[in-house]
Amino acid sequence: METIFPSLMHGFVVTFQDHNFLILTIGCAVGLFVGAMPGLGSVNGVAILLPVTFLMTPTGAIIFLAAIYYGAMFGGSISSILLGIPGASTAVATTFDGRPMAVKGRAVQALMTSAAASFVGGTIGVLLFTLLAPPLASFALRFGPAENFALMLVAFATFVGLSGDDVWKTIFSIAFGLLASTVGLDTISGQPRLIFFDLPGFYHGISFLVLAIGLYGIGEILWTIQLARGEVTMTKPTFDKASFKDGMKCIKRGFLTMNMGSFLGFVVGILPAAGATPGSLMAYGIAKTMSRHPDRYGRGESNGVAAPESANNAASTGSMLPMLTLGIPGSPTTAVLLGGMFIWGLTPGPMLFSQQPDFVWGLISSLYVSNLMAAVLMVLSIPLFLAILRLPFSILAPVIYILCITGGYAPTNTMHDVWLMVGFGLGGFMLRKLDYPMAPAALAIVLGPLTERNFRQALIGSQGDPSVFFSSTISIVLMACTVLLLVLPVIKRAISGGDDSDQPGTHPA
Repeated sequence: METIFPSLMHGFVVTFQDHNFLILTIGCAVGLFVGAMPGLGSVNGVAILLPVTFLMTPTGAIIFLAAIYYGAMFGGSISSILLGIPGASTAVATTFDGRPMAVKGRAVQALMTSAAASFVGGTIGVLLFTLLAPPLASFALRFGPAENFALMLVAFATFVGLSGDDVWKTIFSIAFGLLASTVGLDTISGQPRLIFFDLPGFYHGISFLVLAIGLYGIGEILWTIQLARGEVTMTKPTFDKASFKDGMKCIKRGFLTMNMGSFLGFVVGILPAAGATPGSLMAYGIAKTMSRHPDRYGRGESNGVAAPESANNAASTGSMLPMLTLGIPGSPTTAVLLGGMFIWGLTPGPMLFSQQPDFVWGLISSLYVSNLMAAVLMVLSIPLFLAILRLPFSILAPVIYILCITGGYAPTNTMHDVWLMVGFGLGGFMLRKLDYPMAPAALAIVLGPLTERNFRQALIGSQGDPSVFFSSTISIVLMACTVLLLVLPVIKRAISGGDDSDQPGTHPA
C-alpha cells in the first residue's frame, strides 16, 4: 500500500506530459463521437484507430486508446437518450428510461445524470483498480463455467423478479431473446442450427445491435407515430437554470443508485469475457427491483439512467484489470487493447508492474484524467446535443431511420441484418402494443451465448453431473441470490399486506 501513492503520482507526471495530455484530450473527444454513433462503439473505435498508435510510444498509445474507450462509454448514452438508438450494446439499458425522459423534454436532466453516473462509475472503478488489483484478479480466476452460469441466472432473475403481475410476459420475452441468441453456429460443436429458410445470413447469428436498434430505434419511431395519430409533437428541451437545477436534483437522488451500479459493474467487469453490457443490464434490473416505485421505470425514471451508466463505466475499468495482471481480456475492447500490447512488445502479467512502471501507472493515472475530461466534454456539449431534438419530427424521423440502417449494416456489412432489423422493429412495435416488456429480450440475447456456453462447459467437465452447479461457495451464494430475487415480489406483497391493487403491471422498457 505504501508504494501505491508514489507510483500513482509518478503516473500523473507521465500523463501530464504535453504530448500525452494532448492525445488524451483528443482520445476523449473522438471517443464521445464514436460512442454516440450507432453501430460503432468502443470496440470498433479502438480497433480502427489502433494502427495510428504505431507512431506513438507504448505509454502514449495505451493512454490514447484508453481515453477513446472512456469517451465511448460516456458517448454511448447520447444517441440512446436523444434518439432512442443505443450507440453500443453497453448503452442499451440507458435507452429504457433515457429516451422517455427526452420525449418529455427532460433531455438535459437525462444527459446530466448520465454524465454524473459515468463519472462516479469511472471514479469508483479506477479507485478499486488502483487499490485492489492483485486480489481481485485472483478472485476473478475462481469463476469457472459453473460460477459464471450462476451469475447469468442472477441477471435473468432480476428481470423476472421485478415483473410484478406480468411474470409470464417477462418469461416469454426472455425466451424470445434466448431463442434469437441460439441462431447460427453451435457454440460447442460448430454445427449450424435454426438457419431459417436456409438463408446464409443466419450463419453468423443475430447481432445484439441489430435486435437492439430494431426494437428501440425503428420500434420507438413507429410507436411515437402511432401514439400521435398524425402530427407528432415533442416537448422541446431547454438548457436553462431551471433544467440545470432539476438535473442536479436527479443526480443527488440517484447517488446511491450510482454507487450500487459502480460496485456491481466493476465486479462483473473483471470477470473474463463478461464485459460492460451484462453489468449495465444487471444494474438496471437490480435498481428497478429495489426501487419503491418500480412502475416508474421505463417511463422516464432518472435512476434508470444512473444505474446502467455507472455500471458500464465501472465495468470498462474493471475489464482492464485481468488484461494487465493476467493477460486475459475482460471485454471485446480490452481484447483489442491486449493485441496492441503484444504489438508494442509488452507482455501482460504481474511482472509488468515492476518491469514497465511508466506504462502501467501512466495508464492508471490517465484513467482518472480521462474520466474527468470525458465528463467535462459531455456536459459542455449538452447545448449542441439538444439542437438535435429541436429539429422538426418530420426531419428527425428520417435521420433516425438512416442511423438505424447504418447501425444495422455496420456489424456484418450485409443487407440481411438490415432486413432483420426492420423485422425486429415491427415486432417491437407489436410487443409494445400488447404490453410486453422488451428489456428482458435484450438481456437474453446478450447473455444467451454466455449462459449456454458456461452451462454446457460445466456439464461436459463434470461428465453430466448437475451437482457441479452447487460445488463451490460462489455458485451456491449466487444460486441463493437467484432464488431470493425470484421470491422478492412475493415478499414485498406479503409485507405490504397483499394490497397491490394500486401497482400497475410492468410496462415495456
